[in-house]
Amino acid sequence: MTLMNEPIKRAEIKPKYCRFKKNGIKYIDYKDPDFLLKFINEQGKILPRRLTGTSWKFQRKVSQAVKRARHIAILPYLADQMK
Repeated sequence: MTLMNEPIKRAEIKPKYCRFKKNGIKYIDYKDPDFLLKFINEQGKILPRRLTGTSWKFQRKVSQAVKRARHIAILPYLADQMK
């Protein structure tokens, strides 16, 4: 029986990593909406770094790609239950 106030062990938490550094991706294509949907929540907002695990360098590239895709109408600015 475990107590509710027991601290979370660090080994149980899945470590975050930057998928771009791990896979060697250097360019984020703004014309690929399926890939960009991984970084957007159901309302159409860009997910923060603390949730995705992306490094700050690639988070800037992701946000720029999402904004470009929105501008040319590949991704919506606002959405109700996109996924």
